[in-house]
Parts: sequence; C-alpha cells; structure tokens
Amino acid sequence: MNYRSESIIIATAVSMGISLISMFLRCFVRLRVVRAFGKDDATMVVAMIFNLAFAICTFAGAKYGFGQQMTWFIDKPGYLRYALLYWWLGQNFYLVTAIVAKVSIAMTLLRITPNKIHAAILYTISALTVLVGTMFLLVSIFECTPVDYFWNRLTKSGTCIDPNALVGIAYTASVVAAIADFILGLLPCFIIWNLQMNRRTKIALAGIMGLGCIAGATVIVRIPYLSAYKHADFLHATHAVSICSNIETGVGITASSLATLRPIFRVLRDTTSGSRSRKRPTENSYPLSSVANNSDKHHWAETAGGYHSMSTTITGRQPSMQNVSTESITPLYQGMKVERSFQVELA
Repeated sequence: MNYRSESIIIATAVSMGISLISMFLRCFVRLRVVRAFGKDDATMVVAMIFNLAFAICTFAGAKYGFGQQMTWFIDKPGYLRYALLYWWLGQNFYLVTAIVAKVSIAMTLLRITPNKIHAAILYTISALTVLVGTMFLLVSIFECTPVDYFWNRLTKSGTCIDPNALVGIAYTASVVAAIADFILGLLPCFIIWNLQMNRRTKIALAGIMGLGCIAGATVIVRIPYLSAYKHADFLHATHAVSICSNIETGVGITASSLATLRPIFRVLRDTTSGSRSRKRPTENSYPLSSVANNSDKHHWAETAGGYHSMSTTITGRQPSMQNVSTESITPLYQGMKVERSFQVELA
C-alpha cells in the first residue's frame, strides 16, 4: 500500500468519523431531547447510510488498489477487478449521498425561513441538484455495456461511453454541486439574521451552517482532477477525486448536524446547575403574596379614601417548545411577566 492509498484511507476515516458522531448526536437531540424528528432529519439519516456505504467501498478499494499504478496489478489481476468494482460502487454511493444531503439541508432551511425569495432559491437549488445529480448517477451506473464490463474488462468483452463525454458530464455536475454548496452555506447567514434570537447565537449558527462552504471548496479543488477519468492509469490518477469526494460529503453532513445540537448544551447546563436549583423554587411555580391580618400591611400601599392597592407580579422563563420541530434550530428563551393591580377596602 503506497502513500496515495494511505492518504485515501486517512481522509475517509476522519471525515466519516466526524460526520458519524455528529449524526448520532443529531438523532439523540431530535429523538430524546426535543422529541421532534422531522423529515429533514430522516432524509439526512438516509444520506448518512449511503455515505457509510461510500466509505466502506473506499476502504475496501484502497486495500485492493486505489491509488496504485497499473504495473502494481500485473501479478494481481483479481485485485484489479475488485478495485474497479469498489470504485464503481463507491462513486454511485457518493452521488446518492451528495444529492440526498443537499436536499436535506434545503429542507432544514425551508422550515425556518419566512422569506419567499429565500424559499424560491432553496427549491431551485434542490431541483437542480436532483436533476443534474440523477443524470450523472445514471451515466455512472450505465457507463459500460454490459454494466459489469466496468470491473470485468479483463475477462469480458463490452464497450464504455467516450471518456471525454464522461468528463464533460462530471464537470457540469461538479459546477452545480459547488454552486449548491456555497448557496446552502451562505444563505443561512441571511435567514438566521432575521430570526428572534440574540446576536451571539445568530453568529454561532451562521458560522456552523457556513461550514458547508468547505464542501463547495473541496468540489472546486476536485474539478482539475476530473480529467483523470480518461487517464490510462485510472485508479492511480483519481486518488485526489476520491479524497475530495469523501471530505465533501462528510463536511456537508457534519455542518447540517452541528446546527441542531444547541439543546444539548442547555441540558448540560441544567444538569450542572441542578444541585443549586433544588434549593430554589421551580421555574414554573409562581407563589403569590398573601395578607393574613393588618400586621402585614407592608404588602399594601395606602391610598386616599381608605382603599389599599396591591400589585402582584409573576415572572418566569417561558417553557421550551420541545414539541416543535424547529426548536433545535431556533430555540426561544423569552421572559414572561404578568402584572395585576387592584384595590380593596378594609372593613
């Protein structure tokens, strides 16, 4: 195993590990903390499953020859077959992951944006992603005739599409993917800025969602290497494509999941302050003042005519909207104050 194969494994392991942890935490928050598992969460779980399959194919492919030159396979013809098979499977899993993940992010943003222009942009990006991504996926699946000729080319006869045409489609799909990643990374800055939350929270959430721009950057970095699709030493020349593709999907899933984790910090904060709060009245109980006799007139204010006025003030924190699907994205922490004044006549 050469350094190219090792770099593929390292990049895949890191991006997969981080995205898997963030996805697990997201599911915990949505299912156990806020108890509001939305369609965008389910869609991202599907993306994570395909991303995991993509990573498995990458690990197996690195074992059988990703990053190796063709001379390495001279005495290992069986390895070449498996390397090509895992490349074919991995590329298709990657395309499905990228499509589903972008749609899930768009669904999340659609839940919280009241702006029709923003919504139109998100629908347009989703449609383009599905359309162009599906086109590239079909070309990738049926690149060769018969399909298994792609990995059985040493033992079977068949044909494949012109490599130049494949590269052209890959360029088109990559440009659309990069544009989608940058829009999905930058648009939250405008959406979140109009939501009812403090400035610090807005900046934090916008920064987290903005991590999606890194996915767009990896797509741009990958574009010059797409010409390797038509290279005679295919598996050796495309190692950068494999690395960038794994980073792209991992960053996209991670950024989307991190944005949902704010309720975890609230739970941790409440847990650490639990011992102190036991000695205090609960947040949702509101004791009222009472007057038993005239000796308690410090609760009252005398006015002309023998009347006395009393003001009762109730303050407390509004309960968390744990049954609302958007709670983890736009949590509301607002104070509540109720005042009531009236007069009584003492007999």
